[in-house]
Amino acid sequence: MTSGHLLVTALDNVKGRAYAYAPMPGGKWSRRQLELPDNAAIEIVATDRHSDLAFLNVTGFLTPSSLWLADLKSGALAIVKTLPAKFDASHHVVEQSEATSRDGTRIPYFLVRPVDMKADGSTPTILYAYGGFLDAETPRYSPEIGKLWLEPGGAFVLANIRGGGEFGPAWHEAGLKTHRQRIYDDFFAVAQDLIAKRTTSPAHLGIMGGSNGGLLMGVELVQHPELWGAVDIQVPLLDMLRYEQIAAGSSWVGEYGSVSDPAEKAFLASISPYENLKPGVRYPEPLIWTTTKDDRVGPQHARKFAAKLAAMDVPYLFYEVIEGGHGAGATLAERAAMRAREFTYFARKLSP
Repeated sequence: MTSGHLLVTALDNVKGRAYAYAPMPGGKWSRRQLELPDNAAIEIVATDRHSDLAFLNVTGFLTPSSLWLADLKSGALAIVKTLPAKFDASHHVVEQSEATSRDGTRIPYFLVRPVDMKADGSTPTILYAYGGFLDAETPRYSPEIGKLWLEPGGAFVLANIRGGGEFGPAWHEAGLKTHRQRIYDDFFAVAQDLIAKRTTSPAHLGIMGGSNGGLLMGVELVQHPELWGAVDIQVPLLDMLRYEQIAAGSSWVGEYGSVSDPAEKAFLASISPYENLKPGVRYPEPLIWTTTKDDRVGPQHARKFAAKLAAMDVPYLFYEVIEGGHGAGATLAERAAMRAREFTYFARKLSP
């Protein structure tokens, strides 16, 4: 609230928007959209109750976070400060597209691609998603992705699959418990769309996700092994028949369901990556990594999955970060080293 306006932020098909509302006679309200950058995430930082001034934070895939001063009365906008750029973004553009999932639902995704990309399927591409716990995945500036992947000529895709909060609670609830295959179908649909448009091809398409997104990676590995050139499985859940007994797993029954319910147990068995690894299948060589002290998901998932791959003589890469919790390490150096391992893996697997 300012002296004469309400400042409201919202997502419009996952793109950040900011609106200034002002009271009108008869109980009505006027609305003005602030002319901020498109394909960005917008957050209110502060408002002034004694004027119509407000600060907002704006960030995007190719633009570092910037602080904007907005005059809600006049609509005037100005950048006050911005973080320094960490990579050369001049050779990339951001586009938004949609894929059609198995049940007909339209799934939006952002594509960050080279300006001169050839539609011949040769572009090394990383596809990322989370798909759970009402978490809305919005545009964000990543120095690591920019410097280590975009600058060398790669493309990056953020898929807004169900399970998240991009379109409110219904988008999340559509993928709860025994409906969770919809989430995995959404991700598959985005990959198919990228391949159909010849943005990339299976040999040059890698996927990345952590925690609940690590479960997503495991599911996609076992359900569509032919589709991926690289699979980065970060601090994952993978044994879904025992997840309730590992670390904080019992607190997620509302999201995944419980083996104590016969119907939910049957579904969990059908999608559990650990249970559905099969001998004789040609899997892409995944990078599986976890942390010894992960008290949220627990390292048991990744260790067991890697051990089963080893027992089937399937090639894989495994790394366990000794320090830190549910992430890539306890220090900046450890986290940087893990990011370097990941993008080295993608570069070696997906480069033409």
